[in-house]
Amino acid sequence: MGKGEELTTTKYLIHAQINANGIVEKPDVVGAVFGQTEGLLSNDLDLRELQRTGRIGRIQVNIHSNSGRAKGDIIIPSSLDRVETAILAASLETINRVGPCEAEIQTLKVEDVRAVKREQVVNRAKEIYKNMVETVGPASMKMIEEVREAMRVHEISEYGEEKLPAGPSIHTSDAIIVVEGRSDVLNLLKYGIKNTVAVEGVSVPKAIGELSKKRTTTAFVDGDRGGELILKELLQIGDVDYITRAPQGKEVEDLEKDEVLIALRDKVPTTQFLATTNILSDNNNKKQKNYPKKQRQKFNKKEIEEDSIEDDEVILMKDMLKEFEGTGNGAILDEALNMTKEVAVEDIYEEIKNIDENADTVIFDGVISQRLVDVASKKGIKKLVAFKSINIVKKPNNLKIITIN
Repeated sequence: MGKGEELTTTKYLIHAQINANGIVEKPDVVGAVFGQTEGLLSNDLDLRELQRTGRIGRIQVNIHSNSGRAKGDIIIPSSLDRVETAILAASLETINRVGPCEAEIQTLKVEDVRAVKREQVVNRAKEIYKNMVETVGPASMKMIEEVREAMRVHEISEYGEEKLPAGPSIHTSDAIIVVEGRSDVLNLLKYGIKNTVAVEGVSVPKAIGELSKKRTTTAFVDGDRGGELILKELLQIGDVDYITRAPQGKEVEDLEKDEVLIALRDKVPTTQFLATTNILSDNNNKKQKNYPKKQRQKFNKKEIEEDSIEDDEVILMKDMLKEFEGTGNGAILDEALNMTKEVAVEDIYEEIKNIDENADTVIFDGVISQRLVDVASKKGIKKLVAFKSINIVKKPNNLKIITIN
């Protein structure tokens, strides 16, 4: 195997140190390495066979003598995998003689050649980038930013009769992101997010309401009072699947790329969002509670039949329960369905036993038993929600049990 081939196939370098009680030379060390490891490991890891097939490279030895003793370094290039290379490195330490002399070999480290190369690439890239930046003056930087801005503006599209600012993918994407204004659309375009559309005002256009019913829709609003108003209006006329917000006090148009990506990554289903916020609470319409749009639209503000409320509550509870599936957790909700506490299923009995008087509903990823029913009824809980119930013999009149199965 030539030197060039060795450099291109090597993954690891085994570094070892040798100490001998006498004067030995390089051929003695190489002979000991081959001779004393022969038969020690399986045929797959026989050094002679590995070198013949090019899976280990030429053994390098640098040794010198002083006062009748020899000391030196051994380097063995390996293209084996990590485990096989480690075994090979460990086998060197079984060598106890070199030539006529007692000797000891100690493996110092196994160096990942690719990691070293990657580090060299990164460091060199930093140097190149630094030189590039240093050669670009303020005037040039301004020109670059102007061109970038022009490209973003060129990319921006329009949607509907209102010619709402939108990303170029708004007409074809199955999922859309609804934002507040043109500046938000431009900022997200800068980070390669092209399936956006802006409402352009507190009053949400009907076109967006209709579009949200046809596409998977995420509302991405500012982290201020204005964002809440937009969201409230959007939830009333549209069909929003997910909700996310800019950090508190920030606007979407000012977010850096990592902030945008984190916000979109942490979006939550609308049902879950409404269950943990008061954004749709209405003191003049307490029975409406914090239901998502699909359930909320079924209520008539003037005439509400009790049976329809119960049906909608069951639908809502089941939707909320699906958010806990597979988590091993649950939650305690107040009358407005705001989460007051998240609990582990294994602690559910003790949590109900010690529950406060404001609790209305317990929802969890588990099974409702008679024991839970009894303690929940005693503590004034109105609804127990879980995936199934088992062996419920006595069901109190003041407690509603809701299950999927």
